[in-house]
Amino acid sequence: MVERALGAARSGVYWLEEAGAQPRYPTLSASTKSELTVVGGGYLGLWAAVHAKRRDPGLRVVLLEAETVGWAASGRNGGFCEASLTHGRENGQTRWPDEYDTLHKLGDQNLDAFEQDVSDLGLGCHWERTGTLAVAVEEHQVPWLQGAEHALDRDAVQSEIHSPLFLSGALDPTGCALLHPARLARELARVAAELGVEIHEHSAVVDIRTDKASNTVDVRTGSATVSSDKVILATNVFRSLLRRNRLMTVPVYDYVLVTEPLTQEQLASVGWSGRQGLTDLANQFHYSRLTRDNRILYGGYDAVYHPGRKVKDAYEDRPETFERLASHFFAVFPQLEDVRFSHRWAGAIDTCTQFTAFYGLTHRGRVAHAAGFTGLGVGATRFAANVLLDLLSGEPTPLTELKMVRERPLPFPPEPITSIGISLTRWALDRADHRQGHRNLFLRTLDAAGLGFDS
Repeated sequence: MVERALGAARSGVYWLEEAGAQPRYPTLSASTKSELTVVGGGYLGLWAAVHAKRRDPGLRVVLLEAETVGWAASGRNGGFCEASLTHGRENGQTRWPDEYDTLHKLGDQNLDAFEQDVSDLGLGCHWERTGTLAVAVEEHQVPWLQGAEHALDRDAVQSEIHSPLFLSGALDPTGCALLHPARLARELARVAAELGVEIHEHSAVVDIRTDKASNTVDVRTGSATVSSDKVILATNVFRSLLRRNRLMTVPVYDYVLVTEPLTQEQLASVGWSGRQGLTDLANQFHYSRLTRDNRILYGGYDAVYHPGRKVKDAYEDRPETFERLASHFFAVFPQLEDVRFSHRWAGAIDTCTQFTAFYGLTHRGRVAHAAGFTGLGVGATRFAANVLLDLLSGEPTPLTELKMVRERPLPFPPEPITSIGISLTRWALDRADHRQGHRNLFLRTLDAAGLGFDS
């Protein structure tokens, strides 16, 4: 069944293909000046550019992208736009107990403002405020959902989505929206350009340094330099231009399958009339959703780190992971045994030890950076862009005073310790998932040190 379902699946990102041809922006070919230079053409960089121009329409903003707008994580994620800024309630309450209520409120406000921007800016990104459904798929997970505001017993969860594996659930009706990742990136670029941002693709930045003679921060590509008053670094999973940040994140590969469009009969056999985002409660969890044309996107479980913090195209094709995902898909939805997959792909997630973005300033307060979103960056990057602009203003604001913004997480150790540690953690998490959730001494030690990890 798995072999047949994967037989015609092509290696390619469904979102990028569905969005079609995109506008191209010129390569930076001559040196220039800017008041703000943004490095990175993913969500964080694009939101920063848009926010900056909306705050000050006369500001000269240059955005430099190494490849094309939205080609990396911003164009190939699952399209879940969650309110959480802290990678979930438990992570936030553990790390920032005194300000979690504030962070939770800020997350809700950010998601509402995101939705307003979709309307005000005309962002054609297939926005759906559907919420999410979390499901228990093992008996030991059922108590974890008891007491949730919108808890669902077995019958109730089966009425939402039909699967023999779903034992109970909890519905969050407002805390998440679904969207089309690649279309969002392209629409943000369109809006940025209309606001006057100068976007340059295929303009990889190789160095950033202070020019004391001109009192500027020079951002250099292979062929030109932008002399900048201020800079935002939004390179996320890729090797940081700042030496101090090179041990702060590791690239972890996530894998995704997308089916062909379901027929009306197939869709009826699953239910899913609420079109919620779907996730299970395992450490090595799966996430799933419907696209606008009723394909099922199914991803997660394997979170693969390759030694040396490398990001390579070759890591994106991993047959054993796609076969595992397909087998899990048919366990969840056995009624779809005739469904075929049309696309398979992967992407690298910038993971840090606190599992949510960290922030900072360098070059005497003229260069701001953020990274480490750990897979929940679709909504959080909009918030982070405002944080970075506030930091560059030099004036304290409610955002810059947050402990989450002011403190740096622990770095990952150098190799080979990182590879050994991640391998041991994945092994221990797998054992926990198959031993009633029991976390062994190794995992409990990581938890106590603030280094707990899930997929």
